[in-house]
Amino acid sequence: MSSAPLSPVALFWRCCLWLILLLALPAQAQFTLGQRATDQAATPHVQARLVVQAPDGIAAGQPLTLGLLLTHQPQWHTYWKNAGDSGLPTELDWDVPPGLEAGEIAWPVPQQIRVGDLLNYGYEGQILLPVPMTVGPDFTPDADGTVRIGLHARWLVCRVECIPEDVQLQVQLPVAQSHGAFAAAFADAQARAPAVSSALTGQFEVAPDGQHVTLQVQGLPAPAQGQELAFYPEAADTFRHAAVLGRDWQQRWDGAVWHATLPLSDMRGATPAALEVVLGLPVAGSSVAEQPPAAAWRIAAPVQGQWQAAQLAEISPALAAALAANQANQTNPTTTAPPASGGSNARSGSWLMALAGGLIGGLLLNLMPCVFPVLAIKLLGFARHGSDMRAQRLGGLAYTLGTVVSFAALGALLLALRAAGEQLGWGFQLQNPMVIVALAVLFTVLGLNLAGVFEFGQMLPSGIASLHLRHPVADAFLSGVLAVAVASPCTAPFMGASLGFAVALPAAQALAIFAALGLGMALPYLLLSWAPGLLRWLPRPGPWMATFRCAMAFPMLATVVWLTWVLGQQTGVDGVAALLALLLALSALIWALTLQGRTRWLLGAVLAALLGWLLPTLAPYLRELPPQEASAASSAPGTALWQPWSPEQQTQLLAEGRPVFVDYTAAWCVTCQFNKRTTLSDPAVLQAFTLRGVQLLRADWTRQDPRITAALEQLGRSGVPVYVLLAPGKAPVVLTELIRPDDVLQALAGI
Repeated sequence: MSSAPLSPVALFWRCCLWLILLLALPAQAQFTLGQRATDQAATPHVQARLVVQAPDGIAAGQPLTLGLLLTHQPQWHTYWKNAGDSGLPTELDWDVPPGLEAGEIAWPVPQQIRVGDLLNYGYEGQILLPVPMTVGPDFTPDADGTVRIGLHARWLVCRVECIPEDVQLQVQLPVAQSHGAFAAAFADAQARAPAVSSALTGQFEVAPDGQHVTLQVQGLPAPAQGQELAFYPEAADTFRHAAVLGRDWQQRWDGAVWHATLPLSDMRGATPAALEVVLGLPVAGSSVAEQPPAAAWRIAAPVQGQWQAAQLAEISPALAAALAANQANQTNPTTTAPPASGGSNARSGSWLMALAGGLIGGLLLNLMPCVFPVLAIKLLGFARHGSDMRAQRLGGLAYTLGTVVSFAALGALLLALRAAGEQLGWGFQLQNPMVIVALAVLFTVLGLNLAGVFEFGQMLPSGIASLHLRHPVADAFLSGVLAVAVASPCTAPFMGASLGFAVALPAAQALAIFAALGLGMALPYLLLSWAPGLLRWLPRPGPWMATFRCAMAFPMLATVVWLTWVLGQQTGVDGVAALLALLLALSALIWALTLQGRTRWLLGAVLAALLGWLLPTLAPYLRELPPQEASAASSAPGTALWQPWSPEQQTQLLAEGRPVFVDYTAAWCVTCQFNKRTTLSDPAVLQAFTLRGVQLLRADWTRQDPRITAALEQLGRSGVPVYVLLAPGKAPVVLTELIRPDDVLQALAGI
């Protein structure tokens, strides 16, 4: 006997139970790929292992050294403490018990890595980054005689493209046992560390032109004398690293004294009292670009004289005033007037305007395509209740409470993560590919149910299947939660300014703005539930509801198409294929469970085993991050004119006198995609950009990028889309979220 169809909201309730079971295995697979508490992990380009050197056990006063052992894929590399012209050094965050204290990385000397006209310093092949640990007298092992040490390691791995990666590692060590399995690797790392000698002295002197310094070094050992040495500055922005690729720097020997003339960087800061550098002796018959030096020496040399610090990194008064204006004038993004004074009254007024902006933004969310499937089945729920006004009103209040609580909960999570140091903004949840996968699974199951492929009552105990009948208010509340789940990444007009302002406010005021978003989104349905006259246009319950229910399956599956496209921007085509394979296996399993008799259980068991095998097998393809350039280049038509954004490139272009237009975007932002295919692809707009020599930069926030988050914060925003026109000597112009060609042309006329 077939069971009665569940309400659309009850579908969400049942799907949550399915997701708890179905996502357990992918979560476990994700753990295995780098998040599990283990001493080793593998990313697509690097194998990492947490290793220990404690020959006399772990006790106060005994030597203890930990290390991160990295094994790179061929042609890939990570970076030294000074990455050079590009790149980022590896960072290690330790989780150690009281009594243990981690020191700094004892960096082995790197090799020079030349990429085009750039010179970087990094490591290829296998490298151990040792970290000395201090075991204090207050150290106490666990009750079982062991100690647990955790490490969160982050690095940038590059070939031509660069990919940020990270792993979580942990070891549990018996304190009374000797640990020396990796003694050879620690010995090799120690041999590659630069030597320090009191007999080695040096001195920098600023040249009269203020653009170069000279360095004299005495006390170098005999094997180095007369040889051409490699130069490794520990300060990132003091010297022009790529100068050694040409002849813009010279070195010579005057007896036993080594002399060098070194060009200063255009990004140099103030003159320090001393500079730390490493000099390397190349392996005989090879260059330092082929392998690390055979020997190296570290020198801390005082600086005589003063150079003028570069001014490029400073914010001009016009830019500072414009950023302050953007923060104060949140409801008119094109305004560039300075903020009005007025103390607390002005701040209170800005908060009330941001609150109104949040309410309006929530109302506009109901017009976003990604929200349509949920809102359509909500209207179906109104028709089902018919003339039962009490049920209508309770359902409307519960739905409103669900949206308000969900938006406030997301806002509270965002504020808490930012307070903990995470660089996140609105829509952060969809920057995680596993969240995309979970939503795609949820909407696939909902779509199959709406299409009549299965009924939850066939697969769940009758007590669970009838929960929505016994708890209609909870059913309506969960519908609000579902609506927020798909609506939150759709940043509608007026929301960006309000949310950007909210994250800088005290928690109570910020949460009020998030709650206003939820109230605005639920307001039309709250009014419908309390105004009987507004419901008269809805048809009476009847057979049409079954047809409408099946028709709603297609918007649900269309949402899956959108989510799959978003995942493709994050993980590449392999990630799309992996998700489709999982959804196909899941759909087949659901269909098998609708069969009768032994066929149901035999075929269901086979398909369940297939799904269980696919989850850990395909999980790596759902985590891999493709090159940022590929993600940006595939996001819209006309991308040949666009370049990936970086703060360094933006600064360089403005220093050269070129205006810049920055598109802060993300694949999961529907408004962003609409603007790309309309205004930002308009021939007249593109021609105007070209005629005025404007460089187009695209800041792709599909995956988490702290640099983009920081840039949005400077503009007083917390989500995308954001469009900014920058010109040398002029205040930046921040355009509205839904831009028209006339808006862009008017902004261009002012430069």
